[in-house]
Amino acid sequence: MPSSSQSRYIRLEVISGKNLQVPSWRFPAGIYVSINVDSRRCWKSATSVLSSDESVAWGNTVTLSSEASTTLSVEIRAPYELGRMLGRGEVIGELQMSWDELLNHGDEPFDLSFPPIRDVCPSLTLRAAILYACDDQDSALSDHFQLVLDQCPVGHPDHAAALTNLAYARLAGYIQNHLQDVDITASLFHEALALRPQDHPDHASSLYNLIRALIWRYNKESTAVYIHESAQLCCKLLPLCPEGTYLRDIRVDSVVDYVITNLPVDGSDAGIHLRRILLEICPVGQQHLGKESRDVSLDNLGGALVTRFKKYGDIDDITGAISLHREALKLHPPGYPRRDATLNKLALALKNRCDLLHVSKDIYEAIDHYRECLRLVRHDHPGHHVALFSLSSALCSRFTHTLKNEDVEEAIDLCQKSLAILLSLHPERYYSYLWLTNAYLPHYQIQHNPADLSLAVENFRLASGHPTQGFPHRIQTALHWVTAAESHQHDSALEAYQVCLELFDSHAMTRSSITSRREAATAFHSAHSLPVDAASCAIRRGSLRRAVELMEQGRGQQWSLASRLKTPVEDLESTNSKLAHNYLELSKRVSNAAQSSATVTDRAAADRAATEYRRLTRQWEAVVAEIRDIRAFSRFLLPPLYEDLQTAARQGPVIILIASQYSCSAIIIPTSGEPHHVPLSSVTLADLKTLKNRFTRAIRHASRMNPRESRTDLIVLLRTIWDEIMLPIVKVLEYVLELKHRSRIWLCPTAAFTSIPLHAANPCQTKADRSGKEPCLEDLYICSYTPTLSALVRSRRMMKKRVPPSFVAIGQGQPGAGKGKTLLTVDSELELVHKLVPATAKRTTISGDAATRTGALEALERNTWVHLACHGKQDPTQPYNSHFVMRDEHLTLLDIMEKDIPRAEFAFLSACHTAVGDEKTPDEVIHLAAGLQFSGFKSVIGTLWEVDDGVAKHIVEAFYKYMFMDLKDGAGVVMDCSKAAWALNCATHAVKTKVPLEQRIVFIHIGITELTCYASVT
Repeated sequence: MPSSSQSRYIRLEVISGKNLQVPSWRFPAGIYVSINVDSRRCWKSATSVLSSDESVAWGNTVTLSSEASTTLSVEIRAPYELGRMLGRGEVIGELQMSWDELLNHGDEPFDLSFPPIRDVCPSLTLRAAILYACDDQDSALSDHFQLVLDQCPVGHPDHAAALTNLAYARLAGYIQNHLQDVDITASLFHEALALRPQDHPDHASSLYNLIRALIWRYNKESTAVYIHESAQLCCKLLPLCPEGTYLRDIRVDSVVDYVITNLPVDGSDAGIHLRRILLEICPVGQQHLGKESRDVSLDNLGGALVTRFKKYGDIDDITGAISLHREALKLHPPGYPRRDATLNKLALALKNRCDLLHVSKDIYEAIDHYRECLRLVRHDHPGHHVALFSLSSALCSRFTHTLKNEDVEEAIDLCQKSLAILLSLHPERYYSYLWLTNAYLPHYQIQHNPADLSLAVENFRLASGHPTQGFPHRIQTALHWVTAAESHQHDSALEAYQVCLELFDSHAMTRSSITSRREAATAFHSAHSLPVDAASCAIRRGSLRRAVELMEQGRGQQWSLASRLKTPVEDLESTNSKLAHNYLELSKRVSNAAQSSATVTDRAAADRAATEYRRLTRQWEAVVAEIRDIRAFSRFLLPPLYEDLQTAARQGPVIILIASQYSCSAIIIPTSGEPHHVPLSSVTLADLKTLKNRFTRAIRHASRMNPRESRTDLIVLLRTIWDEIMLPIVKVLEYVLELKHRSRIWLCPTAAFTSIPLHAANPCQTKADRSGKEPCLEDLYICSYTPTLSALVRSRRMMKKRVPPSFVAIGQGQPGAGKGKTLLTVDSELELVHKLVPATAKRTTISGDAATRTGALEALERNTWVHLACHGKQDPTQPYNSHFVMRDEHLTLLDIMEKDIPRAEFAFLSACHTAVGDEKTPDEVIHLAAGLQFSGFKSVIGTLWEVDDGVAKHIVEAFYKYMFMDLKDGAGVVMDCSKAAWALNCATHAVKTKVPLEQRIVFIHIGITELTCYASVT
């Protein structure tokens, strides 16, 4: 509540009344409500006709100030005239009450009862809320105008004037106060403007007043939306204020000048429209609107058109920009102080048009203008280096047309001169490095001199490492370096990939939330395939260990950044308990700051939250650096080396499938020793994308078929997977690694591989001796998946801690309107699971109204084993919004990731699309199953596509029977989540006659398993 030194402004809505009987029995002309604050301030509602049930509906609203009195009176009156009244009418009811009594109902409607008339109490339905509060010393003038507004309600001919006067008074008094005040003031001006259309005599002054309010709003918080709205309003105002009018001469010029000065040259339509209007009303050669003269307006409009041209490529924009700059140059004859600036802008526009349309005369003219500009700029001028590399860039462009050595040699010389006059940490050195790469690369492409390529690479290296530039610029440069090194097969390619990955890591770490980190990662379209391309590069250079390290560093970036704040530090505690405590405390604070910033919508609050996050992050980084100073922890939280990653293969080989534009192959990481490379020479990235699309169509077609029909299309595709992808891998497993049949293997697919059911690879043919069918992959091995190697390592590490099992089955078959169709078998599935889970485990079932977002989250935290039966939705564009459909709100991937559930062991996700990745970051598997694994679940069953709940129960039943087959009759064996992959393998074999092919292969296992060679079960 406001303090006693503040007056409150309360919005009171008179909604309706009932039981309104006139004491005198006289028939009234109508009923109205009167609100009396003091003797000077009295507000009356509209007079409404009494209904036959003795009720009235008003819906009138008034804003009142509490300053003058601690109480107010509410009266219900019955006039007997609809026109001019003699007196105020008969009183039906009257109450005295305090402001606090009025406000004691929140923002909800409430009934106010009056003393009875003929044993029935009249009543009013009201709603009251505080709009704002202000200091007493600033309120006197606005109180006066508020009183006037009270006397001029909606519909009154002076309502717009009263609104304007109150808003103007508030603007004058609240320039020093908080943002809410200015927002309310602007809303009053908006309301007044709406009541004064274009043909109203006060329309122009209303536009002006609103612009002033928006300018003050922009002053307090420099958000572009306010200056852009001001620009749009200025476009409407200026034509209404010709030269010589009072409003133009005294007021308009100053506000338009402010808007123009602060309007970014961003190519926005509103900004360009305003600048055009300024030129139309400005006489040639005459200064106008404060500081800006016609030549400056010409250049500014031209610059805005160039910006829009770069964004949309409209030829009319760049042609118009050139014309405007030419006109501005005519106003800047030789000797004019600003001639160099206009020459530079005209040259840039001509160069942009040449780059798009390849008109050679444009680049020749641009070079002439750049040369004159360079002559005009003195050597000691702070912009001299800009003139140097601007001319250099134009010469490089002409070289691509003429192939004349002198052009590129002069361009290189100019850039080197610009570097010579800049200090080592000057921000603009970055651009000189870039222009040198733009000079050396085309020269190399023509002359094929290796020295040129080496010099281009060296400048890529310097530019991407220049500390004065932000990470986005440096990332973009490093990506160009990657492209150049790959195109010309330069030895620096692997280094370029490493620099890219490190810069991405650093850039993402500056973001204060999980979702903003992903936005940072997806902002660079050309970087989506970076991890697989880096691995392919390492493979082509014979460095398999490096390929594994680069793949893990790039592909697991989002998970690794999030897991940094969840890293177990038991070993550190035994070495330095104080340092471990500091690390854990700061990790918690950084994590909390990241989560809170994700929910902030106010711009100013978001900026404060981001600043606090960066401060905590710097402290956290200092503690991490201190930890790394300890010999045994020198690689604490650093990207893991191959030796560390190989522990993921402790219980069986891990097969990384790499889908790159340069090559497709597999790397098999054995339990010990060196990794093995398996080239997939008959497969390209385009082939995999085609295969993925064919699978999507085949699965969709199969879902509409009779369960007993043969899935011919699907069988053909599974045979393709076997022949082209898995057979070469199986040969290495069998004949090189000599891996026994029914052993465990893990598949770690990337890019297009993630959407292909690799585990279901099948030759689908009879043996040569006709003794049976050739074995498929799941006949030979027990297959699991892992999103990253680190995820598998982390799950195994966390399995050291075992707790008594508790099992919860969560089901939501009736999610509500608009959330998906009813799942008819969910309840029966939950009953089945409950029966199959051993009685030794603490068993709980949550379904129906209890299966809410909060209820599901709490169940995930409390239990070690979870079975989820519901709709699952993968969001392909923002995977952190992927969710399970609950009764009320969605249970999202982000909800799950923000929970730390170290006791968790196993989750069965009997829902659709729980193990499908992200379209924008295909090399980083971000899905619901991976999120559960990240949060602590060591073993997860997920799905690749839509599940038919009618047949899924057969797989569920078979799975749990195999899972708990050793626990019959209360045996002393504990529930073991590491058997999940074997149990799923057996279950899919067991239901062949009951479940169609596409529904048998939809389920996959993610996570750990025990080290055992399993016999097949039929």
